[in-house]
Amino acid sequence: MNADSPTLTVITVVYNNVRDIERTIASVVQQTYPAIEYLIIDGGSTDGTVDVIRRYEDRVAAWVSEPDKGIYDAMNKGLAMANGEYVLFMNSGDEIYSPNTVAEVFGSAPGADIYYGETEMYDEHWESLGLRRHAIPERFTWRSFRYGMNISHQAIYIRRAITGPYDLQYQLSADIDWIIRAAKQAKTIVNTRRIVAKYLVGGMSKKRHWRSLRERFRIFSKYYGLLPNIVNHVVIAANLIDYYIRHGKTND
Repeated sequence: MNADSPTLTVITVVYNNVRDIERTIASVVQQTYPAIEYLIIDGGSTDGTVDVIRRYEDRVAAWVSEPDKGIYDAMNKGLAMANGEYVLFMNSGDEIYSPNTVAEVFGSAPGADIYYGETEMYDEHWESLGLRRHAIPERFTWRSFRYGMNISHQAIYIRRAITGPYDLQYQLSADIDWIIRAAKQAKTIVNTRRIVAKYLVGGMSKKRHWRSLRERFRIFSKYYGLLPNIVNHVVIAANLIDYYIRHGKTND
């Protein structure tokens, strides 16, 4: 490992997703970047997912298949196994945008604590839905989520030294809390100004949308204060209504 090619640990969490897991794995192992540690955390799949993982064993640093206590518990397992200077979560169904993406991310600026980029959304038939409704901020800080999560979990590379474990009291939105905590410690955050991830719409938080939103409200209130958060959510609601009127859709 050197300053020009810091090691990136990519962590994929999966459970019974034989349909999509190979796309995700391929997007990681086909990267041109020379220093990637790839970890796969499977929750004890029984649908053939493990057979797909085994086909790529020689391209994966380590993998496990065992029951867990949910997605964030699985992510914590991955963090505990990680050795890279940076970490990126690319869960089953999602993809790194192109084979050159990781090289382009680290080539955008040296030595940042966080790198981030834009996300393209895809439906279950893997047809593009375009970019997220929440455009990434020109300059990201820990306060940037106050009007909504405008950076996808799959589109943010974080120096491992400033991360901690996911808080398991949150079952659907712990990634927001995790990113905010890391961003509060970051000294240098770089906007890569490129699309860095493809995201499969319809994850767990979509299926349990209202509970996810309640968790987000609690997290935002913790960091930004209850009254400011209420005001911010009025702005979020107004923006959502305006977007729906103009576009007739509400991709995150």
